[in-house]
Amino acid sequence: MNERQPGRDRIRELLDAVLAEHEDGAALDQIAATAYTSTFHFSRQVSRAARESPAALRRRVLLERAAWELQRGQSVTDTAFAAGYDSVDGFSRAFSRAFGCPPSAMPTRHERGHWLPAPNGIHFHSPTVLYVDADEEQSAGDAVALMVRHDLDETDALLAAAEAVGDEEWRRERMPGHQVLAWAGAEATLGDVLRHLALDKLPWLASIEGSDEPEADGATHAVGLRERHADIAVRWLAMTRDVERRGAWGDRVLDALCDPPESFLLSQILAHVLTFSAHRRQVARWMLTQSGVDVSHLDPDPIMWHRHASGGTS
Repeated sequence: MNERQPGRDRIRELLDAVLAEHEDGAALDQIAATAYTSTFHFSRQVSRAARESPAALRRRVLLERAAWELQRGQSVTDTAFAAGYDSVDGFSRAFSRAFGCPPSAMPTRHERGHWLPAPNGIHFHSPTVLYVDADEEQSAGDAVALMVRHDLDETDALLAAAEAVGDEEWRRERMPGHQVLAWAGAEATLGDVLRHLALDKLPWLASIEGSDEPEADGATHAVGLRERHADIAVRWLAMTRDVERRGAWGDRVLDALCDPPESFLLSQILAHVLTFSAHRRQVARWMLTQSGVDVSHLDPDPIMWHRHASGGTS
């Protein structure tokens, strides 16, 4: 039996299991066994802790390692097999999708870094330090990162609290005529508010990514909405960090999903989302209380959230 030892870092152990060397094509259950847990719980724990599935985390970090090796003279063939690919062609396609260039044309380390956009600050660093948990991602000195993470974490916490609400309370009209935005429809019930809170980043992501109008139907209760929000949160966090890294908040996006099409600055989009998300989180908190759910332990103050998230008092 794997006893819990004092000072044991469970999240570090899970990440070690994901990133450890395994036989090519190792199944998730084999990796989970390394961490002394079931496949289901292993995948769930890693996804919750890292905001990225075990497979996606491992694939991204190995591609970052491949880029690091290529920049230091490793051959494409050796790099491909070291990254777990069965063929150079398969590796080249994956690398090109991730970095925007084939491995043979990877810029030098003086021209660009080897990190890819990540939702969690975990990256390949060097052969002796496989990954780095970037504490600065939650630095109180980075207001954008702090507000984005606070919004995503509190939304997840509210959706988790709402899983205890029955259908009648979920659909009960509590604020007749309440509309946050004229074009968004009524938000008179807890279900209305949480649905917007969980899914309203999707259209903005589609516009920024240049993809088709997203499907916003399907999830009708807190469990389904929380699952969808977990996927959205990963994409949203990666997008905001990429924009911040590139200093691109002044870039303009043409939103073809609007009728007629409109253009928005990326900074405007983020400000819009954070403003109305904060309003909905407070409304959801009140509605949950009215539904008999105790949310007093979910302090809405970003100061208290950051103290808890950073493990300190600063």
